Amino acid sequence: MLRVFVDSDMDFTPEKAAEYGFGLISMPYSIDGNVIFPYVDYEVFDQKAFYDKLRDGVIPTTSAISAEKYIEYFEPVFESGNDILYIHFSAAMSATFTALDEAIRRLRIKYPDRRFYKADTLAITTLSYNIACEAGDLYKKGATAEQLVSFVEKERQHFAMYFFADDLKFFRHSGRVSGLAATMGTMLGIRPIIYIGEEGKMISIGKERGRVNAMEKLVSYVRDLGKNIREHRIVIGHSDCEELALEFKQMLLDNIDSGLNIELMVVNPTAGSHCGPNGVGISFYAKHR
Repeated sequence: MLRVFVDSDMDFTPEKAAEYGFGLISMPYSIDGNVIFPYVDYEVFDQKAFYDKLRDGVIPTTSAISAEKYIEYFEPVFESGNDILYIHFSAAMSATFTALDEAIRRLRIKYPDRRFYKADTLAITTLSYNIACEAGDLYKKGATAEQLVSFVEKERQHFAMYFFADDLKFFRHSGRVSGLAATMGTMLGIRPIIYIGEEGKMISIGKERGRVNAMEKLVSYVRDLGKNIREHRIVIGHSDCEELALEFKQMLLDNIDSGLNIELMVVNPTAGSHCGPNGVGISFYAKHR
């Protein structure tokens, strides 16, 4: 038997993970020195309370989980005689995967007959969620671990994500985005346009003045890069700005295709610690990233 894991950095909630039979690994964030594990320390993510804290000036930090924490997730599966596939967010964005490798090294000594597979989506949040959902559709149809890994590695460059941030201080604090000019300011109403590149890193590729212009720019990326988009889900991620996300959804239906399958997701708190509130992004099947 095969047990598939995803993580909370991919915008999976326990309910959404359960739809696919996935195990869910919690990726932590810290506020005021308190380390918080989503869906472990609480059952439901209170997005408004979290993002309101950020609006009030709080800047959370994030950290990697330990090898011991990975072992807590994986050892019961190996102990029961099952193999594991971990579909995960981009290894280029976190040091947590060094701990993962150490955990698997130790577990393989103890369970030499068990197999561990991993598939890097080269993405995070809404984009990695979209890729994992399509892999999950195959998993529910009986795909093997090898087939799922092959799917992710073959198709991941055909899933694109573009988004804009509302307040640049979060990205400047985290240093997670390359090409982001420190002089760009929210006082001027400028929104940087960011995408996740082929290597699984966030890159700033432009800027727009105002939210409407930023959303129109995202629509143009879908129009220019989209491929067979009616055959795949489109995922809009937002950091506690549902009305804006719904407005963006309507722009897509009006300007691209009224028959699109569009799903709205709230950006998880760990990734939200880096992008801040009031951001909107879109993931879609594309010719390339």
